[in-house]
This record gives sequence, C-alpha cells and structure tokens, in this order.
Amino acid sequence: MSFEAVLIDKPDRDITRITLNRPEARNAQSVKLLYELNAAFDMAARDGETKVIVLAANGPHFSSGHDLRDSSQIDQFRSQKPVGTWCGFECAGAEAQMSKEKEVYLGFSERWRNIPKPTIAQVQGKVIAGGLMLIWPCDIIIASEDALFADNTVDMGVNGVEYMAHPWELGARKAKELLFTSDWIDAAEGHRLGMINHVVPQDDLERFTLALARRIALKSAFALKLSKESVNAAEDAQGRVPAMSTAFALHQLAHSHNMQVHGMPIDPSGIKAPKIRAAVEARAKAKLRSSQ
Repeated sequence: MSFEAVLIDKPDRDITRITLNRPEARNAQSVKLLYELNAAFDMAARDGETKVIVLAANGPHFSSGHDLRDSSQIDQFRSQKPVGTWCGFECAGAEAQMSKEKEVYLGFSERWRNIPKPTIAQVQGKVIAGGLMLIWPCDIIIASEDALFADNTVDMGVNGVEYMAHPWELGARKAKELLFTSDWIDAAEGHRLGMINHVVPQDDLERFTLALARRIALKSAFALKLSKESVNAAEDAQGRVPAMSTAFALHQLAHSHNMQVHGMPIDPSGIKAPKIRAAVEARAKAKLRSSQ
C-alpha cells in the first residue's frame, strides 16, 4: 500500500513513527487518511522489530477532526476494503451512516486502542473533536505547551464524538463541562486532569517523545503487551465498552434526528455557535474589567 496522507519512518530499529501528513488541511481526517493510518498501525503492529509506536503530525496543529469538506467521501468509502462487516458501504439511510462511522471512527479507534504494543501520541496545536479519537486510543500522550483540546459536537447537535472516552479521560464532571460548553482545555489543564502524561515546550516535543519511547523500548515486548492488556482490562471492567456502545447509538440517533429536521446529519445552526460564544465571553471579560 502506498501512503500519502500519513508518513512512516523508524527513528530507531525498535520504534516506528507514524505522522499525519495533511498540514494544509490541519490534518483533517479524510477517509483516505483514516484508512492509511489504520494500515500504518497494522504494519507497525506486525513488524517484529517494533516495540513502540509514536503517532505525530506535520504542521502547527495535530488534527482539526473529521474532514467535513471531503466531497468525495462516498466514493472513497466504496474504494476501500472494509475492516468491519457492516453492509460494505452499499446500504442507504441511517444504516449507511452508522456503518461508515462504526468502521472508520468507533471501529478504528477501538482497534488502535488495543494494538498490543505501547503507543505514544506526540501532540501540538489544536486537537478538535475527531482529533481526540486519534490521541485517546494511545497509551501515553505528550503535549506541547501550546496544545488545545475541544469537542464541539454538541454545538452541531450531536452528543459527542463517536469514540466516547470522555469520562475515562477527564472524569465525569469535566467531561460534561467539556461537552456542554464546547470550550477548550489547554495542555496544563489536560495534564492536571490526567489526560496528558507530560507537557513540554514545543521545541522539546519530538526529543522528549523519542526519549520516552526509547526508555520503553528497553523492556520486554511480551511484558509490555501484558502490562497494556492488564490496564485496558481494568477500564473495560468498569463498563467502558457497553457505555461507549450506548453513546455511539445515541450519536446515530442524533444524526437521524438532524437529517429529519435539518436535512443533514448535523444541526447547521451550530456553525455560528463559536462566534456567538466568543462574543459572549468578550462581553463578560469587558464587564469584569470595568468592575475592577
């Protein structure tokens, strides 16, 4: 398979680095990018030398989420070989929407979460909605000081991204706040909440990430696999899988509702929400300054 939307290199014999390579689109997730990324993860998982996988991104921003401008999305789906088994993308209506998202969003993220090798996300700039579904499946997240995280799907009339890991990443109350407000979480706050392992200056991000990957790669590959599966099993025993399945079903209900009401899977009025929210925040800050 040839790769364009992602790049693959090996900084060391036992470290494989996968880099998102659509900087001109802020690494928005086209169907092509997602299938290439899945294939790259598969290659790294099958490579007997690789002990640690690093996920990075070219450009100032890690990922702006799903590429809503991907006009050729349907044709791209039909040109791919499905990893799952839901109708092969030839079905219609709500079934078609659900099958696609079950494949490339929930399905891929869950596959990457369960890769039997340690994975490290190397994150800079903005990570929006679907971008969270690339970093949250990783075992460790290293963020630069400028990193910002948001899930703005409630603005668009949906309950959250398809891979609803928010309560496990942030805790229930902060997860609700993030979703209800669509506000940003900066790197320092993400670290305080336990979502991020380390926050480092932008200039040190790659060096720090590789140094950590090299420390991990010194360990037994089998012991690393067993350690990862042990922690993942603890999360799953808390009900993660059925809870996320319910959230995904509600996500599909939201798409169906929006199609009936607005003629599209999202509520278009949400496009204006960030500008409205910014104006409200600006007025509140001005009022606060005038009262001081």
